[in-house]
Amino acid sequence: MGVTLVTGASGLVGSHVARQLVLRGDNVRVTTRPRSRLGNLADLDVERVECDILDRRALRRAMRGVDRLFHVAGLTNLRADADTLFRINVQGTTTALEEALAAGVERCVYTSSVAAVGPAPRGSTADERQVFRAGRYGLPYINAKHEAEKEALRIGGLGLPVVVVNPGHVFGAGDVYHSSTELVRRFLRREIPAYVDGALNIVDAEDVARGQLLADERGTPGERYILGNRNFTLDRLFADLGRLSGVEPPAVKLPLAAAVTLARGLELNPLSKRPPITVGEVRAASLWWSFRSTKAKRELGYKPAHHEDTLQTTIDWYRDREPARLRRPGTRQPIPLRVVGYGVKQTTSLAGWLD
Repeated sequence: MGVTLVTGASGLVGSHVARQLVLRGDNVRVTTRPRSRLGNLADLDVERVECDILDRRALRRAMRGVDRLFHVAGLTNLRADADTLFRINVQGTTTALEEALAAGVERCVYTSSVAAVGPAPRGSTADERQVFRAGRYGLPYINAKHEAEKEALRIGGLGLPVVVVNPGHVFGAGDVYHSSTELVRRFLRREIPAYVDGALNIVDAEDVARGQLLADERGTPGERYILGNRNFTLDRLFADLGRLSGVEPPAVKLPLAAAVTLARGLELNPLSKRPPITVGEVRAASLWWSFRSTKAKRELGYKPAHHEDTLQTTIDWYRDREPARLRRPGTRQPIPLRVVGYGVKQTTSLAGWLD
């Protein structure tokens, strides 16, 4: 029996993929690095090999005897600089898939992102057919994921059977690196004083993992499949997180221009080593990350779980891990922020009425 290799297996999505593969009965090998946090893999019967996806020789060794590759490793940090994002997401993907091609791997599922599709026009939803126009936003993460997906499909054209999956914004249990679920963590710690008008497609890491196995079993090489679930406006997402956690949602919703100005000021503050929000994060949050998973449902049989279970699972995971750092149920926003929020809301309503 051949080996199934999973890169990025210690992280949120990768650990769920590895777990699902073990349940499927695969002989699973995972790549780790010296500083990897291995808690998600502690109870899994998998072979671990030390390998960085930027190390071609280590990848070549890891590919020995591999029939299937699930390339999940990547960097999702919006605060990372462009060089780092492109090196890990583009160069790392290129190197991993080139070595898979050289090793004669029979099937590859590549984990891209809806960022490679680009946000939908405001108020609508996008699917796999949308033409990529998101380069105009100048956000390095979006551009890196788009370029990485192009590289994956290019190598697929050379003979590696590559199926691409594009997960939405992933929640769920197991985010040991504080990547996509950091939004929930900051919400529970009441570290989001203000927000902007935007939308997110939220999907559970477990659903993404199941979708990846379906892509392996039923997906068409050269095709991509959006693995998403519920589309939330940020208003609705924060309202639901507040209802389920008991922590009051952020009170201040700012116009984009005001939020960018605030974030820029925080970035320039010499007393702050890590600003609570960056301009890049504000601009990304203001976009309409709203998608349809119709193709995955039709062609793969993809069926995500109820979206509210995903929110509750993420909240519970953080409450179990950081009980002393999170706000208790019943916690309200500070009175000054509530006053500002009310004032901004009234001003916005008046401006809309005058228009």
